[in-house]
Amino acid sequence: MRTHVVKFIIKHPHQPFMAVRLKTTSSQYVAARARDPVFEKLMDKYKHLVKVIAIQDLILANPKNPCVSLEFLSRLSQKLHLNRGATSFLRKYPHIFHIYYDPNKSQPFCRLTDAAIEISCQEAEAINASLPLVVDRLVRLLSMSSSKMLPLRGIFKVWRELGLPDDFEESVIARNSDLFQLCDAHEPNTHFLKLVDGSCINHFTAAVENWRLLECCKQDCGVDRMEMRYSFKHGYPPCMKLSKSFRAKVKEWQSLPYVGPYEEMREKKKRSKFGMMTMEKRAVAIIHEFLSLTVEKMVEVEKISHFRKWFGIDLNIRDLFLDHPGIFYLSTKGKRHTMFLREAYERGCLIEPNPVYDARRKLLDLVVLGRHGLFNDENKPRDLFSCKEAELQEEDSDQDDDFSAP
Repeated sequence: MRTHVVKFIIKHPHQPFMAVRLKTTSSQYVAARARDPVFEKLMDKYKHLVKVIAIQDLILANPKNPCVSLEFLSRLSQKLHLNRGATSFLRKYPHIFHIYYDPNKSQPFCRLTDAAIEISCQEAEAINASLPLVVDRLVRLLSMSSSKMLPLRGIFKVWRELGLPDDFEESVIARNSDLFQLCDAHEPNTHFLKLVDGSCINHFTAAVENWRLLECCKQDCGVDRMEMRYSFKHGYPPCMKLSKSFRAKVKEWQSLPYVGPYEEMREKKKRSKFGMMTMEKRAVAIIHEFLSLTVEKMVEVEKISHFRKWFGIDLNIRDLFLDHPGIFYLSTKGKRHTMFLREAYERGCLIEPNPVYDARRKLLDLVVLGRHGLFNDENKPRDLFSCKEAELQEEDSDQDDDFSAP
């Protein structure tokens, strides 16, 4: 900045000038981030899966008659981001959606295929089987709040990410009244979820602390245990150039002490440089633990932002992610900002998968399959699609791909 000012004075000695601080906007900061091809390829698949899940939830909303009319879906096309309309999108995934005509109602409807229904049942069974783990996740999430309380609408935002059942208000909260309590807020139709018994907080260990313990126990560990005390696991995109100054800053940040996500903040926030750095590291630790509690170790930035003030984070969540590319990865695919916990993934898959993740991955496989495998060995269309419908489906889907391609 100083160089530009000096050049301006030399070139225009008689003209007044105003020094303006050059600041990078948030959008520029996002655009300038180093891309990771593995996560970007994964999000190319997930951006379609999000739309598929939205339609699947609409179909399963009525368990007695799990179907939805194409007319209804067409009215929601813009909200669901279906560029070429509902019918064209449904025809792209014949292994998931089946379109049929109801003569009684004189209009076409859509239901799930047998394969999609089976996957949905597998996910529901996996969630019900892991209810004790779900309760533990919810207790840990509330424990990170300074007031041991979170808005219920925020929990609803991330219920799928946390692996909660559809009826978690009854099956999780009401059945564990010794742990959870719903409280009325000052605003109408607003409730808070409160942790009743906080005695278990002292027994919680953050995921990053477990990683440090494992690293220190390795026989070939060449890192000083004191250096590992406050360290986080780092990994960077292959295309990212790491300068000496950047490495030095990371090393300094790694050794910086901080208050853990389950520890109480006894001192008031300090506005000194050291105080701000420790608060930032605590925020990183909280977000790291939040992502560790999710089923797929990923969450949309907009959803996690609902908990920012409850976790005592005064920083911009998205900028916090971008400031630490070795810990988190931000993708902007599918008109949404999605955050991944980098250390949890290898080659686009979870290193330590779980039954709920495995079920959701099967649905993703059907999304990736698209229209492939639609015909059997006798070149006849599978399921209940007619040859004429299958041909139209191929044409419409190709046009849809051309339209939506960047």
